[in-house]
Amino acid sequence: MSHPSHDATARKPTTWVPTLYIAQGLPYFAVATVAMQMFKSMGLTNAEIAHWTAFLGAAWIFKPLWSPFLELVSSKKKVVVFFQLAGAVSFGLVGLALHLPLWLGAVIAMLTLAAFSSATHDIACDGLYITTLDAKQQAAYAGWTGTFFNAGRVIAAGGMLLLADHFEKSMGVVPAWTIVFGLIALMMLALGLYNSYALPQAPNLRTEATSAKAIASTLQEVIVDFFRKPGVWVSILFIILFRAGEAQVQTIGPLFLRDAVSAGGLGLSTGQVGKVYGTVGTVAFIVGSIGGGYFVSKLGLKRAILPLILAVNLPNFVFWYLSTFRPDDLTLIAAALGAEMFGYGFGFVGLILYMMQVVAPGRYATAHYAFATGVMQLGQVLFRWISGDIQTALGYQKFFVWVLISAIPVAILSQLIPMTARTPAEGTAADDAALSPAASE
Repeated sequence: MSHPSHDATARKPTTWVPTLYIAQGLPYFAVATVAMQMFKSMGLTNAEIAHWTAFLGAAWIFKPLWSPFLELVSSKKKVVVFFQLAGAVSFGLVGLALHLPLWLGAVIAMLTLAAFSSATHDIACDGLYITTLDAKQQAAYAGWTGTFFNAGRVIAAGGMLLLADHFEKSMGVVPAWTIVFGLIALMMLALGLYNSYALPQAPNLRTEATSAKAIASTLQEVIVDFFRKPGVWVSILFIILFRAGEAQVQTIGPLFLRDAVSAGGLGLSTGQVGKVYGTVGTVAFIVGSIGGGYFVSKLGLKRAILPLILAVNLPNFVFWYLSTFRPDDLTLIAAALGAEMFGYGFGFVGLILYMMQVVAPGRYATAHYAFATGVMQLGQVLFRWISGDIQTALGYQKFFVWVLISAIPVAILSQLIPMTARTPAEGTAADDAALSPAASE
């Protein structure tokens, strides 16, 4: 077990945990949410937006493959700060790329750099938290990590979209989004500079196994061990199918809100979408996530999994309702989207706990959990990729019926497969220390 360094105890976690996790959340939502709304304002079709945002999400699929090699750097602090500053540069270049003749290709290239910077930062960020704080401190500040990660959501999906709406109306689309991504870049720069001072060093332990060759050999062993787990392919199928409806509705839902009433949408402005998701949506998601955790702790995963699957697909029903009745009262829309985000947060706990309790246990529990999160992201990318084409073919109302149907296979599968670990929990601290890729949402 790692112990906090003198540097860590000299600096109270309250001085660095908030900025560390804002810097984790802000770039993630800038890529996942802000970029999607920018593409909508720039006139891309839903299918094009779905394809490009799915492509950008690939960074989080593969991060477990390079995460062990970050142990070669002398400290996790260096990795964290470097990728915060790299994110700042990438987002700044997104704003500049909007002015180029071939702007789309240039913007995608810069967002790809931002995505890989964010995914790699996730690994070092969580690793620094885990190795710097002792078990008691980790528990004490666990709520802080989620709170400030979601502060990044509020800033990106709320504040930045409100600003974009203001500047779109007063200056035009391209200048508006140039300012937005310039501000995100400045915030990442400020976080990187502050964290270069505030973060504890979190030095990586150098052993005989800390070499590129040794790490590659251990990584190969971990991969082989993962795919030898009994029932692993059924688990992979379950994880991917869990996201079938949710990934599609999380992609198309916000675009439906923006689309004109004549095109079957609700005709909301960028600012209205930001106001709803950045405030009501974020609070509902946090409350739902906390509630889902207590729900599982009371019932156990086996009894809770079906209600959780139904909850995570509540957004599908909400958007079917909105596409069918198309209310124009923003309060009613906000209430519906609050229910959407509550269900999403409440139900998503089921997938996290399935990966922790069923897939991860074994010799390399930490690494195998990270692999499971990569599979989880693969499910999101696959269903996000096809969502735009299906919506274009079906129209909004029929599309949201389709996503309701998409939830049926995983609901059935959840009642047929074990909800307990298939391998003995035999992992050791040494095994996990050899490969400890951190996982993010």
